[in-house]
Amino acid sequence: MRPILLLGSAGQLGWELQRSLAPLGHVVPLTRHDNLDGRGCGNLLDPPSLRETVLRLRPAAIVNAAAYTAVDRAEQEPDVAHTINAVAPGVLAEAATEVGALVVHFSTDYVFDGSGKAPWTESALTAPCSVYGRTKLDGEERVRAAAPNRHLIFRSSWVYAARGNNFAKTMLRLAGERDRLTVIDDQIGTPTGADLIADVTAHALRQALRDAGTCGTYHLAARGETSWFGYARFVLDTARELSPSRPLKVQELVPIPTSAYPTAAQRPLNSRLDTRRLCASFGLTLPDWRLGVRRMLQEIL
Repeated sequence: MRPILLLGSAGQLGWELQRSLAPLGHVVPLTRHDNLDGRGCGNLLDPPSLRETVLRLRPAAIVNAAAYTAVDRAEQEPDVAHTINAVAPGVLAEAATEVGALVVHFSTDYVFDGSGKAPWTESALTAPCSVYGRTKLDGEERVRAAAPNRHLIFRSSWVYAARGNNFAKTMLRLAGERDRLTVIDDQIGTPTGADLIADVTAHALRQALRDAGTCGTYHLAARGETSWFGYARFVLDTARELSPSRPLKVQELVPIPTSAYPTAAQRPLNSRLDTRRLCASFGLTLPDWRLGVRRMLQEIL
């Protein structure tokens, strides 16, 4: 059987994908450093070498979990973000078409402008408000153009994992250092675990390899919604329940508007994603976001 090429295998999502994709066949995991040891190129800043790697390995599927995700820094490094998030995915999709592979690409709610309160559907008008969002949308469009009938694009939001840094770990650290924390309360979205994204990806990829009619763009997020403030409150309440002896200094958690915490890149206020198409197409029931966050907290605590 032809292998599955996994890019970004050392990242939060890539690490989980190594596990979830393994039952589907031989996985070739590459990181950005794997371009000097003969295994192949995993560096998205080197699109020509990426193409050579695909043509040599001739995988059945290419799963691209690598991305430029430093949202604020992208405002100062638009060319780097564009190469990683747009040019490289397009080259991967072109090479995938040459060898008859299916390409899996991950995107974000930042392709929308964050207005309104309704969950975004896959067909909603895109209007990114940041360099990061624009490069991710460009990457989507290049993948769709180069592999029109052989792609899976998953848009997600508020992704976390037990491995590496995340919002929950930051809240726990700050709660152990400060009496008072302020957290944004007018950005609404759904915390979604990298493990859930990886499991759904493997399920969908297995089906898409058998039935190309299921290829396309999907929204993938846990069920429910909250604000960053609500997220933080759940994290701290759950930490006190799971680890009563853990020293938490914080006494006051204060909600603040986005305007009180300016950033280089504009954040969407509405990050809700409508996942009905994903669930209907692949026969899935997505879990409530609290279940995944609680499981992650059990692991890190």
